[in-house]
Amino acid sequence: MTLRTSQRLLLAEIESTYGTDPTPTGAANAILVRSLEITPIQADVVERQLVRGFMGNFEALLAFQRVEMTFEVELAGSGTAGTAPAWGPIMKACGATETIVADTSVTYAPRSSSFDSVTLYYYTDGLRHKVTGARGSFSINATVGEIPTISFSFQGIYNAPDDSANPTPTYQNQAKPVLFKQGNTTAQQLFSYAGAVESFTFDLNAELIYRELVGGSREVLYNDRKPSGTVVLEAELVATHNYFGDITGTSTGNNTFQHGQTGGNIATFSAPQTDITGLSYSDSSGIQMLNVEYNATPTDAGNDEWSLAMT
Repeated sequence: MTLRTSQRLLLAEIESTYGTDPTPTGAANAILVRSLEITPIQADVVERQLVRGFMGNFEALLAFQRVEMTFEVELAGSGTAGTAPAWGPIMKACGATETIVADTSVTYAPRSSSFDSVTLYYYTDGLRHKVTGARGSFSINATVGEIPTISFSFQGIYNAPDDSANPTPTYQNQAKPVLFKQGNTTAQQLFSYAGAVESFTFDLNAELIYRELVGGSREVLYNDRKPSGTVVLEAELVATHNYFGDITGTSTGNNTFQHGQTGGNIATFSAPQTDITGLSYSDSSGIQMLNVEYNATPTDAGNDEWSLAMT
């Protein structure tokens, strides 16, 4: 049987117990994604390396069998303020809390303990891969004139694939996106300066470790995070804003923007203690651009270096 690339689906559901499949369904757990890719089995190859008196490959054994998956979702809300977007479970499995204020907002922010995990079902025209105990990292990518996205990368526990008919998906709580452009994207500031922004990136840079010990259990551990990114904006005179003074100084600054103007489909990103780490120039249609590299840092309270609020 020929398996068609167009007949792919992704389901995701939070696990109540780590590594235990909660059985996601097409009716409740389907997520609209793009750039969906899977490494169905990733392992460390261990060769036997015997002395045999002749040439040739050694027999190979596969250790630490796991699955890796990458995909993108559009940076868009659920369509209803106070209702989590369909991609909420996968954001929570990236070491984030989810705080819901009824009829108002859903806010994602970092945590340092009690990490969630998800089970992912990947379907390809009747072939199903179950990925349990999955945890991941994400990045936000926005360029003028394009749909902003959240890119996810996950690791999870390998389970033998099986033949299972694609479920009928019900896609809900994913509003249509709007382009990253003037009018749609507002309130942008970097160190309290509202410049002309061409692109924005934020990468959580989560450190994930697959661990499997004798007498222990198989688990993807969320070990650390080092969030960073780049803002590309039009270069200005020092008198307008002095980013060279910002990078050589000791103070951090704000880093924020609002994307979307319709309730239920507004995303507000904030990294309030941004630390500039690099400056360089680039050219865009004959205009000098300033590439501002940054780290997102926490306060002494911790777990407050970034937030993504959907309102």
